Amino acid sequence: MPIKHPSLHLERMNGAIPAWRGRITGEDLQPICQNVCDGGGRLVALWGSDERAQGHGFALHVVLVNENGLVCLSVPLPAERPSYPDISRIFPAANRMQRAVYDLLGIYAHEGNDHRKWLRHAAWHSGSFPLRKDFDAAQSRTEDLDNYPFVQVEGQGVHEIPVGPVHAGIIEPGHFRFSIVGEKVLRLEQRLGYTHKGIEKRFESMTLQQGAKLAGRVSGDSTVAYAWAYAMAAESIADTTPPDHALWLRALLLERERVANHLGDLGYLGNDVALSFGFAQFWILKEQVLRNNATLFSHRYLMDTIIPGGVAVDLTVEGKRVIEQECAMLEQQARILRGIYEEHAGVQDRFIGAGRVEPKLAAQLGLCGLAGRASAQSWDTRVQFPCAPYDKLDVQMATYRNGDVAARVIVRFDELFESLRLLRNILVNLTSGDELARPLDQLPANGFGIGMVEGWRGEVLVAIHSDTEGKLTRVHPHDPSWQNWPVLEHAIMGNIVPDFPLINKSFNLSYSGQDL
Repeated sequence: MPIKHPSLHLERMNGAIPAWRGRITGEDLQPICQNVCDGGGRLVALWGSDERAQGHGFALHVVLVNENGLVCLSVPLPAERPSYPDISRIFPAANRMQRAVYDLLGIYAHEGNDHRKWLRHAAWHSGSFPLRKDFDAAQSRTEDLDNYPFVQVEGQGVHEIPVGPVHAGIIEPGHFRFSIVGEKVLRLEQRLGYTHKGIEKRFESMTLQQGAKLAGRVSGDSTVAYAWAYAMAAESIADTTPPDHALWLRALLLERERVANHLGDLGYLGNDVALSFGFAQFWILKEQVLRNNATLFSHRYLMDTIIPGGVAVDLTVEGKRVIEQECAMLEQQARILRGIYEEHAGVQDRFIGAGRVEPKLAAQLGLCGLAGRASAQSWDTRVQFPCAPYDKLDVQMATYRNGDVAARVIVRFDELFESLRLLRNILVNLTSGDELARPLDQLPANGFGIGMVEGWRGEVLVAIHSDTEGKLTRVHPHDPSWQNWPVLEHAIMGNIVPDFPLINKSFNLSYSGQDL
């Protein structure tokens, strides 16, 4: 059993990764979370659901992970004034998740010390909750001002710099409130959630196939990871396994997504330290990958390539040759560019020591993904819980200890080269003409399934609940940015304001992925 607690009874779930599910009382939530934390485990996701139509009240759902796998805990809550014990003192990353659950469902974390709204802004009034089944959007409009209570920093010489929410370019909005003395940052506070898209609400009216398309658009730079996690959750409920050929193709697509994003970020990081040469060269390489994606799989960012039950694309013999040539070219060019980055004194002066997150702090705050691995957090779903075909690929995890911008650059380079190695191995195992999918059109009634995939940014989780007719009643996609955005507030402390764009880009977190 992954967790031992007197009142906890877990059942093994179907699916590609080891996971257990159990129902607990609110009184047991904190002790069980503390048990997992003390054993080196982490919080992965937290969300709520409205189950009044089934004759229940509400429910809180918490996914934890330790060395044995995932543990999915459900806490039944009453229909009137639903509340549960705060767990943000055990897992600080829970703070914003708990605030979002209240904004969307009215489920309250008592004993907590931060109850400020997170996603609501002025989009709907404080007495209505969009994810309740009886929510009426027409009656929930409000003209109230936002009036978000930022934390005030006082003292001699302290100034505030507000940045955003409107940014240059096409990135989504986010507000950053800097408290500074001179150019040194004393505190940063973020305010996100400005483009709340209603994704979780939209899932409720969709078929399984329509939901797959939406899942792939939660955060567009991670479309493969989300689509695979969604399909994995559906396949868990249906207790079905895609064809082997489809699984190899899924891994190929996921590693191509990782390669493209690491190339782009390495270019941006060069640009942020005035090495425009690095930006141009890496984006030439990324553009070639995207063009090959469009040619081979009909979409530059690989959207709609993964479906529940398998994949919707195949790779021809000629396509394999294209990818083999691409891998050889990328490896040669990226090694040259890595040498330039490492030997450039100006680049290294800006990278080394900037935005450092000590391993102890990273563990306390739950830093995950590539940023976590750069701060000695050795978590990679492909390694700890390798689903097919990763169980045959022997993924080499890239980790570093320094936790600064330089470390996050090193991890990106190491993961880029590892992905190129994996792509070559995947191609060897791909044969043309094999079965692409075992169509999955309907889910069993009253089902629950989860899928978790190591995206390029970190672990992407999708949970699916089906109703009495097997339709989607609740879908919760979880982005690793939920864990990592708060850590960025700590990473900038003590650095100078002009280094924020560089430190921010070294994390490169998703605005969209945590604004559901």
